[in-house]
Amino acid sequence: MKVKAETFDKQFDEGADITASLDLSKAKRVLLEQKRVNVDFPTWMIDSLDREAGKLGVTRQSIIKMWLAERLESSTFNMPSQRTHR
Repeated sequence: MKVKAETFDKQFDEGADITASLDLSKAKRVLLEQKRVNVDFPTWMIDSLDREAGKLGVTRQSIIKMWLAERLESSTFNMPSQRTHR
């Protein structure tokens, strides 16, 4: 359903549910688009990752993502507000 911008803004400002006015088929999750990369690790590192992943009950890929995200989020040079699309 199309609405005028003024009406949309007013409904939003009043806290109304405006989802019916949105085309969610074109929605994107900013900075969460996935891109495949390949990384080579030494065997000892793969074994250690697998042990740690097993302790947490997650996959190797999940633990790598979790640990990288934690490290990047804790870095003062990679604060979310400073990230840019590439």
